[in-house]
Amino acid sequence: MPASSSFATHPGIRDELAAVADMLRQVTVEIRNGSHSHGSGVIWSADGLIVTNAHVLSGGEATVGLWDGSTLPGQVLRHDRARDLAAVRVSARGLPAAMAADPQDLKPGALVLAMGHPFGVRGALSLGVLHSGLSQGRGSRVRWLRADVRLAPGNSGGPLADARGRILGLNTLIADGLAYAIPSPAVARFVATDDERAVLGVVVRPVLLCRGDAIGFLVLEVAAASAASEAGLTTGDVLTAIDGVPFGDPGGLAAVLDVAQPSDRLQVEFIRGFERITREIPLRSPPASPRAA
Repeated sequence: MPASSSFATHPGIRDELAAVADMLRQVTVEIRNGSHSHGSGVIWSADGLIVTNAHVLSGGEATVGLWDGSTLPGQVLRHDRARDLAAVRVSARGLPAAMAADPQDLKPGALVLAMGHPFGVRGALSLGVLHSGLSQGRGSRVRWLRADVRLAPGNSGGPLADARGRILGLNTLIADGLAYAIPSPAVARFVATDDERAVLGVVVRPVLLCRGDAIGFLVLEVAAASAASEAGLTTGDVLTAIDGVPFGDPGGLAAVLDVAQPSDRLQVEFIRGFERITREIPLRSPPASPRAA
């Protein structure tokens, strides 16, 4: 269960946690479209660069709520649906910026904190412990951090931090009762580079399939004139495997696209209704902006 035990009630520890929570609130923003709260984000740099999950955004603009209650219009610079990351810019200077830390320096059981705006409650703090990192294959980078910490709608895009308030990753989803966060090194690479990657042209969401703990990807949207649309993929299809290999975790699709080339052809297996279908799909380079998976 998330850590809320008596150790946190010791006066000294309680004061330290309160200071860390206050620091996290200052670097955590609320991402809204109109009056509806969609999620959270992290101020990555003092000049107004904000990172969040791609799935909390709709369209190219957003309203960003700061810790002091003020709001600013935000412009979506780019997003990557496969990695579920997005960059937003607000016109501001001197903002309090997050400090990132490498999660590989922490061991399972370390105290972690999640900050966000669940159900519209601003600046809600949740305590828990780091469960593990999840990689795609031996020797590969950690694709997900898993933590035993309580999340709710509105936490997406907010920080998962260590006990010093340094950002370990961005909270993204819950699977198997654990919170999944994109590690901060992956966020830093997304911010620093705009690499040429292969895309299918779909917006997806990880889902648990009926058989065991298998992972699939529900297609929420198919980009016009994309490889996916020309191959006949449609909203409601559930991707289950590529080149005969089932997805092993919520990062499975991103892992395939990370190493694929725009000229590759993939055998994509998916479920439509009660039918299982396999189609060969030639990948493409992403459009200039925004980007889909």
